[in-house]
Amino acid sequence: MILVVLLTSILTRFLPFSSFFRNVDTLVHELSHALVTLVLSGNVRVIHLYSNQSGVTLSSYAENWMAIPISLAGYIGSALFALLLFVLYAQRKERAGLIIVMVLAAIAAALFVRNGYGILWCIGFAVLSALVAFMAPSWLRNGYYMLVAFICLVESVISPFVILGISFYDPGSAGDAANLSRATHVPAIVWCLVFGAVSLWCAKLSTSLLFKRGFGGGDNPPRI
Repeated sequence: MILVVLLTSILTRFLPFSSFFRNVDTLVHELSHALVTLVLSGNVRVIHLYSNQSGVTLSSYAENWMAIPISLAGYIGSALFALLLFVLYAQRKERAGLIIVMVLAAIAAALFVRNGYGILWCIGFAVLSALVAFMAPSWLRNGYYMLVAFICLVESVISPFVILGISFYDPGSAGDAANLSRATHVPAIVWCLVFGAVSLWCAKLSTSLLFKRGFGGGDNPPRI
């Protein structure tokens, strides 16, 4: 698992436009915050996505305790989403996975994202994913899908450890972990470790599914 994550993180940095695709993880992260906010009858005011792969969700909610599940949702949601992509890969449902990411980007652009770059990115990614899902040959569709899945996997693992490093010297700037610390009085570093543990667990399951199917095989499962 560690080798797969490290190798993928290195390789994806050399791919053209890889920074464009890394925003998929940011989108899922922010939508996870938004979803839990809505489930708790809160109000999602706006989501901003930026070209440096950062994002922010501004929301309001009735009770202070609601900050806990809302803050937990971001990193845990992105880790679970990466796992979902590999579950679909193992089931040879790449087109379904691309439809899911396309719909998420379209919903975000229509309902939540309001900054210029974020709207353009969501529309561009939704259109590109739709074209690949419905018009591209299977080899290109599967390759595109694996690019998105691997980038989501890598970013879901790396991001918690980035804020873990921040929590050592500036705990108040450790993003969701800092919000949880203020809500629970548990140090931000502890929440960073929780996020890291969840992401590694999901990565372990994802790589198991990856090697169970392998890296090829087309659209149809092999016959025994």
